[in-house]
Amino acid sequence: MQARLIAAHVTLCREDEIADLDRVRLFERLRGVGPLRLEFGPAERFQGHGILLPCVAGEADFQAMRREVLGSAARGHAPHLTLAHPRNPRAAGNLLLDSPGLPRHIAITFLAVSMIRQYGGQPWQQLGRTTLGPAVVSAD
Repeated sequence: MQARLIAAHVTLCREDEIADLDRVRLFERLRGVGPLRLEFGPAERFQGHGILLPCVAGEADFQAMRREVLGSAARGHAPHLTLAHPRNPRAAGNLLLDSPGLPRHIAITFLAVSMIRQYGGQPWQQLGRTTLGPAVVSAD
C-alpha cells in the first residue's frame, strides 16, 4: 500500500516547515551539502499498524542538514523509513514484523533531495530534485 503512494524515502522537512520556502530557495540552501548516509535498524510498529525502520546511525548529519535548510526553525524530527503508514488501510504485510524478508540493518547513502506533494489520497508527485554534493564543473 505504502509503495503505491510513494517510493521509499526519508522525510527531510515537513510541509508546514517549508510552507514559506519554494523549491528554488530550498535547493539553494542545500547547495554544497554532501550526500547523507543513514543506517536503519530492525522494523518497529508505530501508531497501531504502522511499521518503520528507525535510524540507528547518522542522525546528527541528518539534523545538521535540517538546520541548513530550516535554520533556527528546525524542530525535532527523527529520520526513519516508513514501510506501512497507519493512515493507510491495514494490509496483510503489516503483521510481518519478524519476517525474514525485512532487514535487521540497512545503510543507505542519499545522493539527492526531492520536493514532493500529495493531493488528497493520490500518489505523491515529485515537484523537483537536486543532487547532494559539490557542484560539478566541466571545462572544455
